[in-house]
Formats: sequence, C-alpha cells, structure tokens
Amino acid sequence: MLKIGHKVTRPGRKWGDAPVEITVPEELETVPGIPNNQREVDWYAREYPLETIQITERASREWANTWRDAHSEMREIRKEHDKLNRSLILSARLTADMEPTVEPTGEDVTQLIKDKARQLGYLEVGMTAYDYRYEYQARRDFNKYPNAICLAYEQDYEPTQTIPSVAAEIVHSSTYRTQAAAGLELGNFIRSLGYHAQVIHSSDATGPVIPMFVNAGLGSLGACGYLLTPHAGNRNRLMMITTDANVSYDQPVDYGIHAFCQVCQVCVNRCPGRALMRDKIWWRGIEKNKLYFKRCRPVMARYLGCGVCMKVCPVQKYGMATVMAHYAETGQVLGKGTHDLEGYTLEGKGYFGPGEMPVFESSFFDMPHGDSDEWAFERLKHRALAAGGKVTDDMIEEFKKELAVALVQEKDVMAMTSVEEEDYI
Repeated sequence: MLKIGHKVTRPGRKWGDAPVEITVPEELETVPGIPNNQREVDWYAREYPLETIQITERASREWANTWRDAHSEMREIRKEHDKLNRSLILSARLTADMEPTVEPTGEDVTQLIKDKARQLGYLEVGMTAYDYRYEYQARRDFNKYPNAICLAYEQDYEPTQTIPSVAAEIVHSSTYRTQAAAGLELGNFIRSLGYHAQVIHSSDATGPVIPMFVNAGLGSLGACGYLLTPHAGNRNRLMMITTDANVSYDQPVDYGIHAFCQVCQVCVNRCPGRALMRDKIWWRGIEKNKLYFKRCRPVMARYLGCGVCMKVCPVQKYGMATVMAHYAETGQVLGKGTHDLEGYTLEGKGYFGPGEMPVFESSFFDMPHGDSDEWAFERLKHRALAAGGKVTDDMIEEFKKELAVALVQEKDVMAMTSVEEEDYI
C-alpha cells in the first residue's frame, strides 16, 4: 500500500449524491492545477496571442470535412447536428445583451448557481476569473463579463465505449446540444438573481477553456490534451457562462493526474496516429504532453472522429476515485494491458488489442496546411507549375474566387468546436 499524500473531496456524480473522496498517493503529488510559469504565459499572450485553428488551419478542416462527408451516414448526422445546433448558438449569442429581470440583493450567489447547474444535469461546475490570456484574436471583445462559470456535461458511457463509431459521433453531437440548452436555462436563472449572464456555446468558444476549468478545480489536464474530471475523466463536453454575479472563485486542485498520466501512458501508447507525446514539454508557459496536430487530424477525418484517446483513458472508464484507490493499493494502472480498456476497432482495418497498432502509409498523413488564403495560393502555384510556369487569367480568376470563399468562411465561426482544438494551441 502506497503512502497517501492527501485526499480530495468532490460532489457526487449527480445532484443529491453523496460526496466522493479521492485518495492521492504521495508519489503522485505535484502542484494544484497545471504546472506553469506565469511570466511566460503573460509574455506569449502579449507577443504571440492565440488564434483558433479554424482560421490558422482552415485548409485542413475543409479537407477533413470532405472525408467525413464521403461517409453517407456521417454526412447526414453532421447536417442534422449543424441545423439543430445553429439555433442554440444564435440563442446563446443573444444572451450577452439580456438584462437581469430583478434587482440584485448583493449576496454571494455561488452556491445557488452551482446547485441550479447540478439540477440541470451538469456533472461539474466551478467559478474562476475569465482569463483573457486564453482568448483567440478573432474573438476579442466577444465576452462582456469578468467571472467564468465553468460547466462540464457528461457524455453517455455506453456509446462512448464504441469509439470510433457512428454511435459515438451521435452522442458526441447530442451532448453538445443538450448542454447548450441547459446553459440557456442556467443563464435565465442567473438573470432572475439580478445579474447578467452571457452563455458561450462550446461551438462558439472564445478560446481554449481548459486552463480556466483547471483553475476552477473541475479537473486536471490529461496527457491526451483533454480535461480529466473526477467522475468521467475526459468523457465530458465543456462550456462556459460569463457573468457579473457576486460569486466566490474556486481553487485548482492536485488530483495527482499530472504525475499519474506519466505513469499510465495508455492514451499515448494506443493512439492510432501516434499523435500524443510521451514526455512533457513546456509550451506557451505551461508543462504538458503536446499533441502532433498533423498526425491527429488525418485519423480523425478518416475514422469517424477517432476519439481513441478518450475511450482508453482509465479515468474515463472507471472514475478517478477507483483508479487512484487501485494505484494506491497495487502501484498499477487499473485496466492497463487489458482488452477491456485498450481494445478498439477501426472501420475497414479491424480490431486492435493491447500492443497491436494499425499501420498507415506515409501518404495517409498528407493534408493541406495553413489557412484558406495560404492553401489557395498553393493551389495557384501548382496549377502554374503544371502549365509550365505560366499564370493565366483563368488561374487568377479562380484564385480570386477561392479567396472570396475563404473570407466568408473565416467570418463564419458557426462550425467551431473548441474541445477538438484544446491541445493544438
């Protein structure tokens, strides 16, 4: 039995459930939240501000969508989701300017908001300051309020275990919509307390939200690049509401995950595209396992969104309390090396158990890079080279048309999905 360093108590899985206690072995203790150097975080935010990959890597997104749309069932799922999700996004955008319905009393309403969020079905809820250092350039001035209410909604367990699959993609999309509807209701509740509440749909995110969720104590940044929450690991969909309500901030927690992920490494070992980095590096002022975007997106595009790193996470499958208790007792990662945790099937390639990995030709990872303007210029160069170096009027006209389409696409942020890009930054 390993020596226990500290214990963490969190609310139960559902509203009304008893609290859960997580025992963190001493050897897994590091620091609350994400190890970081605040001076470096500040410097990068000032000198190299963030931008969404929906702009900087727009070319590969359009390329990926052509692969997804080639799958007839996935194409219909995506079309239906976009239609249903769009109204939720537009409704959320209207909340920024909605006025409270009563005068505030001035009391601290933190617990009232948390209780309501849990009653609406959110798995985790926490409060922190909205951090402008993690804001995309394209989304500057979108958010109006200083306090961030961080919300995690659990994705159903059973379909998630079939990743990558059509069933998993359906529940992925439906969870985004369910939590968005709950967020709109929570926003109404906050306004009924006398405060403003801006609902920021996860498909309309102002930046990568995980740093704020960690600061709010909801979980830890995992080796997979997702937030790992106590009850469901990385099987959550995240959204945020900002407010001027009188609330108290939560604090980051050392769940032992920062060190545990280095011992576990299951997501790193099982990633079909070998896109996850085994060793941590310092990136923009924080210490993390960095993801190789160019090895991740091709697999996600061709294999139903992939998500293997979610499926094989032991915290997702068994819960943090169970995983940590098992490690404290045995020194072993629960489920590691078993088919129950590590097995997955890729459409057209078959089943891969522990130690078995798919093999791809190097050309499998070829995809366009850069924003839409850059890719349009690359296509112009290729056409000119194919014509012996001559640039014709028809080529220039085609280039202009592609630039015009790119401008429209970059102004339309309706297709953004923040969770996919958390670790690409």
